[in-house]
Amino acid sequence: MNPNAPTVGFHSPLPPARTGVADYSTALLRALRRFGSVEADARQADVHLYHLGNNQLHRGIYQRALTQPGVAVLHDAVLQHFFLGSLDESQYIEEFTFNYGNWHRDTARDLYRRRAASAADARYFAFPMLKRIAETSRAVIVHNGGAARMVRDHAPHARVIEIPHLFDPPPLPSAAEALRFRQRLGIPSCAFLLGVFGYLRESKRLLRILRAFASAHRERPNIYLLLAGDFVSSDLARAAEPLLDHAGIRRLPYVPERDFWLAAASVDACINLRYPAAGETSGIVIRLMGMAKPVLVTAGPEVSAFPETACLRIDPGIAETAALRDYIIFLASFPQVAGEIGRRGAGHIASQHSVGRVAELYWKVLCEHGRS
Repeated sequence: MNPNAPTVGFHSPLPPARTGVADYSTALLRALRRFGSVEADARQADVHLYHLGNNQLHRGIYQRALTQPGVAVLHDAVLQHFFLGSLDESQYIEEFTFNYGNWHRDTARDLYRRRAASAADARYFAFPMLKRIAETSRAVIVHNGGAARMVRDHAPHARVIEIPHLFDPPPLPSAAEALRFRQRLGIPSCAFLLGVFGYLRESKRLLRILRAFASAHRERPNIYLLLAGDFVSSDLARAAEPLLDHAGIRRLPYVPERDFWLAAASVDACINLRYPAAGETSGIVIRLMGMAKPVLVTAGPEVSAFPETACLRIDPGIAETAALRDYIIFLASFPQVAGEIGRRGAGHIASQHSVGRVAELYWKVLCEHGRS
Protein backbone atom coordinates (compact mmCIF):
# COMPACT_ATOMS: atom_id res chain seq x y z
CA MET A 1 0.00 0.00 0.00
CA ASN A 2 1.42 3.37 -1.07
CA PRO A 3 1.83 5.72 1.96
CA ASN A 4 1.45 8.70 -0.40
CA ALA A 5 -1.88 7.47 -1.75
CA PRO A 6 -4.91 9.70 -1.10
CA THR A 7 -7.50 8.95 1.52
CA VAL A 8 -10.87 8.32 -0.12
CA GLY A 9 -14.36 9.02 1.13
CA PHE A 10 -16.82 6.53 -0.36
CA HIS A 11 -20.46 7.59 -0.56
CA SER A 12 -23.11 5.18 -1.79
CA PRO A 13 -26.16 3.23 -0.70
CA LEU A 14 -24.95 -0.07 0.74
CA PRO A 15 -26.79 -3.25 1.81
CA PRO A 16 -29.39 -3.80 3.12
CA ALA A 17 -30.58 -1.21 0.57
CA ARG A 18 -32.39 -3.18 -2.16
CA THR A 19 -30.63 -1.67 -5.15
CA GLY A 20 -28.08 -2.78 -7.69
CA VAL A 21 -25.90 0.22 -6.83
CA ALA A 22 -25.61 -1.05 -3.26
CA ASP A 23 -24.42 -4.46 -4.47
CA TYR A 24 -22.01 -2.84 -6.94
CA SER A 25 -20.60 -0.52 -4.30
CA THR A 26 -20.03 -3.32 -1.82
CA ALA A 27 -17.80 -5.13 -4.30
CA LEU A 28 -15.99 -1.95 -5.38
CA LEU A 29 -15.39 -0.77 -1.80
CA ARG A 30 -13.79 -4.10 -0.90
CA ALA A 31 -11.57 -4.00 -3.99
CA LEU A 32 -10.49 -0.37 -3.55
CA ARG A 33 -9.35 -1.01 0.01
CA ARG A 34 -6.55 -3.17 -1.38
CA PHE A 35 -4.99 0.02 -2.79
CA GLY A 36 -5.31 2.41 0.12
CA SER A 37 -7.50 4.00 2.78
CA VAL A 38 -11.15 4.10 1.74
CA GLU A 39 -13.81 4.97 4.31
CA ALA A 40 -17.55 4.75 3.77
CA ASP A 41 -19.37 8.02 4.51
CA ALA A 42 -16.12 9.74 5.51
CA ARG A 43 -16.48 13.34 6.66
CA GLN A 44 -12.91 14.23 5.66
CA ALA A 45 -10.77 12.75 2.87
CA ASP A 46 -8.36 13.81 0.16
CA VAL A 47 -10.96 12.91 -2.45
CA HIS A 48 -14.59 11.83 -2.24
CA LEU A 49 -16.24 9.28 -4.54
CA TYR A 50 -19.99 9.83 -4.95
CA HIS A 51 -22.23 7.13 -6.42
CA LEU A 52 -25.32 8.73 -7.98
CA GLY A 53 -28.47 7.14 -9.32
CA ASN A 54 -32.05 7.96 -10.13
CA ASN A 55 -33.81 7.16 -6.85
CA GLN A 56 -34.07 9.02 -3.57
CA LEU A 57 -31.49 6.83 -1.82
CA HIS A 58 -28.97 9.14 -3.49
CA ARG A 59 -30.51 12.42 -2.35
CA GLY A 60 -28.08 13.22 0.46
CA ILE A 61 -25.13 11.97 -1.59
CA TYR A 62 -26.04 14.29 -4.46
CA GLN A 63 -26.24 17.30 -2.17
CA ARG A 64 -22.87 16.51 -0.62
CA ALA A 65 -21.32 16.06 -4.07
CA LEU A 66 -22.29 19.67 -4.81
CA THR A 67 -21.06 21.16 -1.54
CA GLN A 68 -17.85 19.12 -1.29
CA PRO A 69 -16.95 18.30 -4.92
CA GLY A 70 -15.16 15.09 -5.75
CA VAL A 71 -15.46 12.32 -8.32
CA ALA A 72 -19.06 11.52 -9.28
CA VAL A 73 -20.11 8.10 -10.58
CA LEU A 74 -23.27 8.21 -12.69
CA HIS A 75 -24.96 4.83 -12.50
CA ASP A 76 -27.86 6.50 -14.32
CA ALA A 77 -26.95 9.24 -16.76
CA VAL A 78 -30.52 10.55 -16.77
CA LEU A 79 -31.22 12.25 -13.44
CA GLN A 80 -34.60 13.59 -14.61
CA HIS A 81 -36.60 11.21 -12.40
CA PHE A 82 -34.38 11.92 -9.41
CA PHE A 83 -35.31 15.60 -9.62
CA LEU A 84 -38.99 14.85 -10.18
CA GLY A 85 -38.93 12.93 -6.91
CA SER A 86 -36.90 15.40 -4.87
CA LEU A 87 -37.97 18.90 -5.99
CA ASP A 88 -41.23 20.81 -5.86
CA GLU A 89 -42.56 22.45 -9.00
CA SER A 90 -40.75 25.77 -8.67
CA GLN A 91 -37.45 24.11 -7.74
CA TYR A 92 -37.80 21.67 -10.66
CA ILE A 93 -38.43 24.48 -13.13
CA GLU A 94 -35.37 26.35 -11.90
CA GLU A 95 -33.19 23.23 -12.20
CA PHE A 96 -34.55 22.50 -15.67
CA THR A 97 -33.91 26.03 -16.92
CA PHE A 98 -30.42 25.96 -15.39
CA ASN A 99 -29.75 22.99 -17.67
CA TYR A 100 -31.55 24.06 -20.84
CA GLY A 101 -32.23 27.79 -20.70
CA ASN A 102 -35.08 30.04 -19.59
CA TRP A 103 -36.90 29.61 -22.92
CA HIS A 104 -37.70 26.04 -21.79
CA ARG A 105 -39.64 27.19 -18.72
CA ASP A 106 -43.01 26.15 -20.18
CA THR A 107 -41.61 22.75 -21.13
CA ALA A 108 -40.38 22.26 -17.58
CA ARG A 109 -43.75 23.19 -16.12
CA ASP A 110 -45.55 20.78 -18.45
CA LEU A 111 -43.16 17.92 -17.67
CA TYR A 112 -43.55 18.42 -13.94
CA ARG A 113 -47.34 18.52 -14.08
CA ARG A 114 -47.50 15.40 -16.25
CA ARG A 115 -44.85 13.54 -14.24
CA ALA A 116 -47.16 10.57 -13.57
CA ALA A 117 -46.27 9.45 -17.11
CA SER A 118 -42.51 9.92 -16.65
CA ALA A 119 -41.66 6.22 -16.37
CA ALA A 120 -42.51 5.53 -20.01
CA ASP A 121 -42.72 8.88 -21.82
CA ALA A 122 -39.57 9.32 -23.93
CA ARG A 123 -39.65 13.10 -23.41
CA TYR A 124 -38.43 12.68 -19.84
CA PHE A 125 -35.44 10.63 -20.94
CA ALA A 126 -34.49 13.29 -23.49
CA PHE A 127 -33.61 15.76 -20.69
CA PRO A 128 -30.99 14.12 -18.41
CA MET A 129 -30.41 17.31 -16.32
CA LEU A 130 -26.70 16.64 -15.70
CA LYS A 131 -25.22 20.11 -16.00
CA ARG A 132 -24.89 21.01 -12.31
CA ILE A 133 -23.21 17.80 -11.13
CA ALA A 134 -21.00 17.58 -14.23
CA GLU A 135 -19.75 21.17 -13.96
CA THR A 136 -19.18 20.93 -10.21
CA SER A 137 -17.37 17.59 -9.96
CA ARG A 138 -13.61 17.16 -10.34
CA ALA A 139 -14.35 14.24 -12.65
CA VAL A 140 -17.35 12.18 -13.75
CA ILE A 141 -17.18 8.40 -14.15
CA VAL A 142 -19.67 6.62 -16.43
CA HIS A 143 -20.00 3.00 -17.52
CA ASN A 144 -20.63 3.36 -21.27
CA GLY A 145 -20.12 5.65 -24.22
CA GLY A 146 -23.76 6.70 -24.39
CA ALA A 147 -23.61 8.06 -20.85
CA ALA A 148 -20.32 9.82 -21.61
CA ARG A 149 -21.94 11.63 -24.53
CA MET A 150 -24.86 12.76 -22.34
CA VAL A 151 -22.47 14.28 -19.81
CA ARG A 152 -20.43 16.10 -22.46
CA ASP A 153 -23.60 17.46 -24.05
CA HIS A 154 -24.39 19.17 -20.72
CA ALA A 155 -20.85 20.13 -19.71
CA PRO A 156 -18.39 20.17 -22.64
CA HIS A 157 -15.42 20.94 -20.40
CA ALA A 158 -16.12 18.26 -17.79
CA ARG A 159 -13.55 15.51 -17.31
CA VAL A 160 -15.44 12.34 -18.21
CA ILE A 161 -13.91 8.89 -17.72
CA GLU A 162 -15.52 5.68 -18.96
CA ILE A 163 -14.93 2.71 -16.63
CA PRO A 164 -16.73 -0.58 -17.34
CA HIS A 165 -19.32 -1.90 -14.92
CA LEU A 166 -17.75 -4.52 -12.65
CA PHE A 167 -18.31 -8.28 -12.40
CA ASP A 168 -17.56 -9.84 -9.01
CA PRO A 169 -19.37 -13.16 -8.60
CA PRO A 170 -19.34 -15.30 -5.45
CA PRO A 171 -18.69 -19.03 -5.82
CA LEU A 172 -21.37 -19.94 -8.34
CA PRO A 173 -24.01 -22.65 -7.77
CA SER A 174 -23.38 -26.07 -9.22
CA ALA A 175 -25.39 -27.51 -12.08
CA ALA A 176 -27.08 -29.85 -9.61
CA GLU A 177 -28.14 -26.93 -7.39
CA ALA A 178 -29.52 -25.08 -10.40
CA LEU A 179 -31.44 -28.16 -11.48
CA ARG A 180 -32.99 -28.57 -8.02
CA PHE A 181 -34.02 -24.91 -8.11
CA ARG A 182 -35.80 -25.46 -11.42
CA GLN A 183 -37.50 -28.55 -10.05
CA ARG A 184 -38.85 -26.56 -7.09
CA LEU A 185 -40.42 -24.17 -9.61
CA GLY A 186 -41.96 -27.06 -11.54
CA ILE A 187 -39.83 -26.52 -14.64
CA PRO A 188 -38.93 -29.68 -16.60
CA SER A 189 -35.23 -30.43 -16.93
CA CYS A 190 -35.55 -30.39 -20.75
CA ALA A 191 -37.22 -26.96 -20.83
CA PHE A 192 -35.57 -23.81 -22.15
CA LEU A 193 -35.87 -21.27 -19.34
CA LEU A 194 -35.73 -17.51 -19.92
CA GLY A 195 -35.18 -15.11 -17.04
CA VAL A 196 -36.16 -11.49 -16.39
CA PHE A 197 -34.56 -10.09 -13.23
CA GLY A 198 -34.68 -6.87 -11.23
CA TYR A 199 -37.26 -4.20 -10.55
CA LEU A 200 -40.09 -4.36 -13.07
CA ARG A 201 -40.78 -0.95 -14.61
CA GLU A 202 -42.24 0.28 -17.88
CA SER A 203 -38.87 0.92 -19.50
CA LYS A 204 -37.95 -2.76 -19.18
CA ARG A 205 -40.58 -3.54 -21.86
CA LEU A 206 -42.34 -6.15 -19.75
CA LEU A 207 -45.65 -6.17 -21.62
CA ARG A 208 -43.85 -6.75 -24.91
CA ILE A 209 -41.75 -9.48 -23.33
CA LEU A 210 -44.86 -11.25 -22.04
CA ARG A 211 -46.56 -11.07 -25.43
CA ALA A 212 -43.46 -12.31 -27.25
CA PHE A 213 -43.12 -15.16 -24.76
CA ALA A 214 -46.76 -16.22 -25.15
CA SER A 215 -46.35 -16.31 -28.93
CA ALA A 216 -43.08 -18.27 -28.72
CA HIS A 217 -44.59 -20.71 -26.21
CA ARG A 218 -47.44 -21.54 -28.60
CA GLU A 219 -44.87 -22.70 -31.13
CA ARG A 220 -42.42 -24.23 -28.64
CA PRO A 221 -44.23 -25.40 -25.47
CA ASN A 222 -40.90 -26.33 -23.85
CA ILE A 223 -40.07 -22.62 -23.40
CA TYR A 224 -40.63 -21.23 -19.88
CA LEU A 225 -40.19 -17.77 -18.36
CA LEU A 226 -39.00 -16.88 -14.86
CA LEU A 227 -39.98 -13.37 -13.81
CA ALA A 228 -38.07 -12.41 -10.64
CA GLY A 229 -38.62 -8.94 -9.21
CA ASP A 230 -41.10 -6.50 -7.72
CA PHE A 231 -43.28 -4.18 -9.76
CA VAL A 232 -42.34 -0.52 -9.37
CA SER A 233 -45.59 0.72 -10.89
CA SER A 234 -49.07 -0.38 -9.81
CA ASP A 235 -50.34 0.58 -13.28
CA LEU A 236 -47.85 -1.78 -14.90
CA ALA A 237 -48.74 -4.54 -12.44
CA ARG A 238 -52.43 -4.24 -13.37
CA ALA A 239 -51.66 -4.21 -17.09
CA ALA A 240 -49.42 -7.27 -16.79
CA GLU A 241 -51.74 -9.30 -14.55
CA PRO A 242 -53.76 -11.04 -17.30
CA LEU A 243 -50.58 -11.84 -19.23
CA LEU A 244 -48.96 -13.41 -16.16
CA ASP A 245 -51.70 -16.03 -15.95
CA HIS A 246 -49.83 -18.38 -18.25
CA ALA A 247 -48.83 -21.98 -17.62
CA GLY A 248 -45.26 -21.36 -18.73
CA ILE A 249 -44.55 -18.39 -16.44
CA ARG A 250 -43.06 -18.64 -12.97
CA ARG A 251 -43.14 -15.60 -10.66
CA LEU A 252 -40.80 -14.71 -7.83
CA PRO A 253 -40.73 -11.44 -5.85
CA TYR A 254 -37.54 -9.50 -5.19
CA VAL A 255 -34.66 -11.99 -5.04
CA PRO A 256 -32.07 -11.23 -2.31
CA GLU A 257 -28.43 -11.16 -3.34
CA ARG A 258 -27.70 -14.55 -1.82
CA ASP A 259 -30.49 -16.16 -3.90
CA PHE A 260 -30.01 -14.16 -7.09
CA TRP A 261 -27.03 -16.21 -8.24
CA LEU A 262 -28.95 -19.49 -7.85
CA ALA A 263 -31.89 -18.14 -9.85
CA ALA A 264 -29.53 -16.77 -12.51
CA ALA A 265 -27.68 -20.08 -12.73
CA SER A 266 -30.97 -21.87 -13.38
CA VAL A 267 -31.91 -19.97 -16.56
CA ASP A 268 -30.76 -20.72 -20.10
CA ALA A 269 -30.98 -17.11 -21.30
CA CYS A 270 -31.78 -13.67 -19.93
CA ILE A 271 -33.96 -10.87 -21.34
CA ASN A 272 -32.99 -7.35 -20.27
CA LEU A 273 -34.61 -4.76 -22.52
CA ARG A 274 -34.47 -1.05 -21.64
CA TYR A 275 -36.24 1.64 -23.58
CA PRO A 276 -36.27 4.54 -23.15
CA ALA A 277 -32.80 4.12 -21.69
CA ALA A 278 -31.31 6.23 -18.92
CA GLY A 279 -27.66 5.83 -19.92
CA GLU A 280 -27.21 2.99 -17.47
CA THR A 281 -25.21 -0.20 -17.88
CA SER A 282 -27.30 -2.98 -16.40
CA GLY A 283 -25.57 -4.89 -13.62
CA ILE A 284 -27.89 -7.80 -14.37
CA VAL A 285 -26.66 -7.94 -17.97
CA ILE A 286 -23.03 -7.94 -16.79
CA ARG A 287 -23.73 -10.70 -14.28
CA LEU A 288 -25.62 -12.96 -16.68
CA MET A 289 -23.10 -12.48 -19.48
CA GLY A 290 -20.33 -13.17 -16.99
CA MET A 291 -22.05 -16.44 -16.14
CA ALA A 292 -22.00 -17.41 -19.83
CA LYS A 293 -25.73 -16.94 -20.35
CA PRO A 294 -26.90 -15.46 -23.67
CA VAL A 295 -28.57 -12.12 -23.02
CA LEU A 296 -31.11 -10.26 -25.16
CA VAL A 297 -30.65 -6.49 -24.85
CA THR A 298 -32.03 -3.34 -26.44
CA ALA A 299 -29.72 -2.01 -29.14
CA GLY A 300 -28.19 1.34 -28.29
CA PRO A 301 -25.04 3.15 -27.15
CA GLU A 302 -25.31 1.60 -23.66
CA VAL A 303 -24.38 -1.82 -25.10
CA SER A 304 -22.21 -0.69 -28.01
CA ALA A 305 -18.99 -1.91 -26.35
CA PHE A 306 -20.22 -5.52 -26.29
CA PRO A 307 -18.92 -7.61 -29.23
CA GLU A 308 -21.61 -8.23 -31.84
CA THR A 309 -21.44 -11.99 -31.26
CA ALA A 310 -21.51 -11.80 -27.44
CA CYS A 311 -25.21 -10.91 -27.01
CA LEU A 312 -28.40 -10.48 -29.01
CA ARG A 313 -29.52 -6.91 -29.76
CA ILE A 314 -33.14 -5.96 -30.39
CA ASP A 315 -34.12 -2.63 -31.93
CA PRO A 316 -36.90 -0.78 -30.10
CA GLY A 317 -39.94 0.07 -32.17
CA ILE A 318 -42.84 -1.56 -33.92
CA ALA A 319 -40.90 -4.75 -34.75
CA GLU A 320 -39.59 -5.22 -31.21
CA THR A 321 -42.08 -7.88 -30.09
CA ALA A 322 -41.74 -9.93 -33.27
CA ALA A 323 -37.94 -9.78 -33.15
CA LEU A 324 -37.92 -10.85 -29.51
CA ARG A 325 -40.25 -13.77 -30.27
CA ASP A 326 -38.03 -14.93 -33.14
CA TYR A 327 -34.87 -14.72 -31.01
CA ILE A 328 -36.50 -16.69 -28.21
CA ILE A 329 -37.49 -19.48 -30.59
CA PHE A 330 -34.04 -19.39 -32.19
CA LEU A 331 -32.22 -19.81 -28.88
CA ALA A 332 -34.54 -22.58 -27.73
CA SER A 333 -34.17 -24.38 -31.08
CA PHE A 334 -30.38 -24.18 -31.22
CA PRO A 335 -29.02 -24.55 -27.67
CA GLN A 336 -25.49 -25.06 -28.97
CA VAL A 337 -25.61 -21.60 -30.58
CA ALA A 338 -27.04 -20.15 -27.37
CA GLY A 339 -24.17 -21.71 -25.48
CA GLU A 340 -21.60 -20.24 -27.85
CA ILE A 341 -23.09 -16.74 -27.50
CA GLY A 342 -22.92 -17.17 -23.74
CA ARG A 343 -19.28 -18.25 -23.84
CA ARG A 344 -18.30 -15.27 -25.99
CA GLY A 345 -20.11 -12.95 -23.60
CA ALA A 346 -18.31 -14.49 -20.63
CA GLY A 347 -14.97 -14.02 -22.36
CA HIS A 348 -15.67 -10.34 -22.93
CA ILE A 349 -16.78 -9.78 -19.33
CA ALA A 350 -13.73 -11.59 -17.96
CA SER A 351 -11.35 -9.43 -20.01
CA GLN A 352 -13.01 -6.03 -19.54
CA HIS A 353 -15.21 -6.08 -16.44
CA SER A 354 -13.29 -7.98 -13.76
CA VAL A 355 -13.48 -6.29 -10.37
CA GLY A 356 -9.69 -6.12 -10.14
CA ARG A 357 -9.34 -4.27 -13.44
CA VAL A 358 -12.24 -1.94 -12.66
CA ALA A 359 -10.92 -1.09 -9.19
CA GLU A 360 -7.49 -0.31 -10.65
CA LEU A 361 -9.08 2.12 -13.12
CA TYR A 362 -11.04 3.79 -10.32
CA TRP A 363 -7.93 4.10 -8.17
CA LYS A 364 -6.02 5.79 -10.97
CA VAL A 365 -8.75 8.43 -11.27
CA LEU A 366 -8.89 8.94 -7.50
CA CYS A 367 -5.12 9.40 -7.29
CA GLU A 368 -5.19 11.93 -10.14
CA HIS A 369 -7.80 14.02 -8.33
CA GLY A 370 -6.88 13.26 -4.73
CA ARG A 371 -4.90 16.39 -4.05
CA SER A 372 -6.14 18.81 -6.68
